Amino acid sequence: MVMKAVVQAGAGGVDTLKVESIERPIPQDGQMLVRVHAAGVNRADIVQREGYYPAPPGASAILGLEVSGTVAEVRGPSRFKPGDAVFGLVPGGAYAEYVVLDIPLAIAKPKQLSWTEAAGLPEAWMTAWFNLVEIGKLIEGESALIHAGASGVGAAAIQLARLLGARAFASAGSDDKLDFCRRLGAEQVYNWRDLTGFSSVVRQWGGVDLILDPVGGSYLAENVASLNQDGRLIFIGVMGGAQATLNLAQVLMKRLTLRGSTLRTQSTAVKAKLACALEEHILPAIDAGVISVTLDSVYPMEEVRDAHRHMENNRNLGKIVLSIA
Repeated sequence: MVMKAVVQAGAGGVDTLKVESIERPIPQDGQMLVRVHAAGVNRADIVQREGYYPAPPGASAILGLEVSGTVAEVRGPSRFKPGDAVFGLVPGGAYAEYVVLDIPLAIAKPKQLSWTEAAGLPEAWMTAWFNLVEIGKLIEGESALIHAGASGVGAAAIQLARLLGARAFASAGSDDKLDFCRRLGAEQVYNWRDLTGFSSVVRQWGGVDLILDPVGGSYLAENVASLNQDGRLIFIGVMGGAQATLNLAQVLMKRLTLRGSTLRTQSTAVKAKLACALEEHILPAIDAGVISVTLDSVYPMEEVRDAHRHMENNRNLGKIVLSIA
């Protein structure tokens, strides 16, 4: 059986993307086949499209890491059955009419969330929870600096920090994005375009205990200078380069922890734990109005090139989502 999907004619720019008919995936034991209604767009999709972030072994080469849709088939014990509405994290393949989802990673879609809203939750919120809670051990009374605060992950991380009782600070590149971060609960913000060195400003705020950074190399020295004693710096990207000079004396004297983190290559068990956290902690907070669903824009699958351009131009406030069907 065939389906429509976004395929690539080699690594490169948005012009390599096109919608074609290809064979539908076949679920294996422990998996379900999902009829996709919406798929989240992430920075990782762009890096993969450019040829710098290949899919893990065994994963679909089709772009897309998060989906919402209707269960079409279940292979193995599951609380879900065909026809149920679910959303979840996949290692690839979301930009298509059908995708395979590991049963432990399927989350029941609340009726009050649209397909597009649900599709924008897994990658952002599971990444935020993994790095702030599981790795970063952020606790009440501490402070966190979230770089790229207006991104999907950034918006989730700001709100999660506040949910944990921590102070949230954020950086962004425009006044609209700074206002967006403030609305989400960021106590202090700064425009990175206006500062060559941000550590002096962050130190005026009292420094920070945790930094979530998708930028990497060009921010390393300022990040280290911004951290308080026993601070934690977590890298989730290298948009600003992979090379940097590190002052080990500061790391030593401050007892700092520097940690690299990726979600895509984590085990199914780790991802299942994060899916449970999303379902048990984040969805109730959304339902209670404590957390906002930050949906920036929705594009039909046929306009996937425009969706990628929108993200590449850094115009989004929150999540970009593809509507599949």
